[in-house]
Amino acid sequence: MGVWQSYRLRLQRRRWRIRAFRKRRDLRAIANRTDRINPSDILLFSTQRNEALRLPYFLKYYREMGVDHFLIVDNDSTDGSLDYLADQPDVSVWTTPKSYKRARFGVDWLNWLQMKHGHGHWCLVVDPDELFLYPFCDTRPIRALTDWLDASSIKSFGAMLLDMYPKGRIDAEPYAPGQDPLEIASWFDAGNYAITRNPKFGNLWIQGGPRARMFFTEEPARAPALNKIPLVKWDRRYAYVSSTHNLLPRGLNLVYDEWGGEKASGILLHTKFLDTFSAKAEEELDRRQHYGGSKEYLAYADGLKDNPDLWCKWSEKYINWRQLEILGLMSKGNWA
Repeated sequence: MGVWQSYRLRLQRRRWRIRAFRKRRDLRAIANRTDRINPSDILLFSTQRNEALRLPYFLKYYREMGVDHFLIVDNDSTDGSLDYLADQPDVSVWTTPKSYKRARFGVDWLNWLQMKHGHGHWCLVVDPDELFLYPFCDTRPIRALTDWLDASSIKSFGAMLLDMYPKGRIDAEPYAPGQDPLEIASWFDAGNYAITRNPKFGNLWIQGGPRARMFFTEEPARAPALNKIPLVKWDRRYAYVSSTHNLLPRGLNLVYDEWGGEKASGILLHTKFLDTFSAKAEEELDRRQHYGGSKEYLAYADGLKDNPDLWCKWSEKYINWRQLEILGLMSKGNWA
């Protein structure tokens, strides 16, 4: 990369940090327990709107993984989820009625909270429908991973978003509060992925899976990005640029070996496709708060008219992280 390009990226990072600082005014603290955060705590950051059904399992899953404190922005929920979060002793929650879109789809809000509370901590940024997997997650807490990353002088850890879905119609089995969503959405596409490199930020760009083949059949290049960098040893000088797809400084994006090398990586099991999805898609389409004029949700609305079956003869049933490593979707690298 040339000197001029590096300078422009530094200016861009400064702009995103200033923007996040200004957007702090959008947020009103409902339960601020950040004074309980210890210097070595692992933190989780998220935005949510009307996720009361998902939150009980979401919190349980990450508590068992070893997350110490949750910092969550509620975007004007109406289903009681804000009150639920405020009652949790390990959760700090802020609320805002402001535009999700004008906060760069929540990125500004979380950049601010990470600047203020995440400095020096390992920070995990995930949505309520994402379940993070890493090598040996069935036997080792997340602190074992972050300790190894610290010992290896690695500041960021990548994960591919893997869309999970049921076998049969999406609305066939109702999801209950507190239920493991993988009991319903237990299938995934083992292949059907395209990978390119983003020349500006240096990260890999991954597309494909059931959303590409079902909702973006005619325009696969418009399918959602599946590459994420959800786990970072945060520094207040850092900034997410586009969701958790890429960050600045640019070096934090180099989480994969382009030629299948030994860099460890994880998976985010994306449990979007439950019986609640159609109503959620309609709500978000009405709000028009998502990227690209909500074109993704326009595609969902068109494709979900008959609650389609995303399952196909090439679908794989999820077993564990080792299965995903064998399929080449994640790697333990040289972490033994």
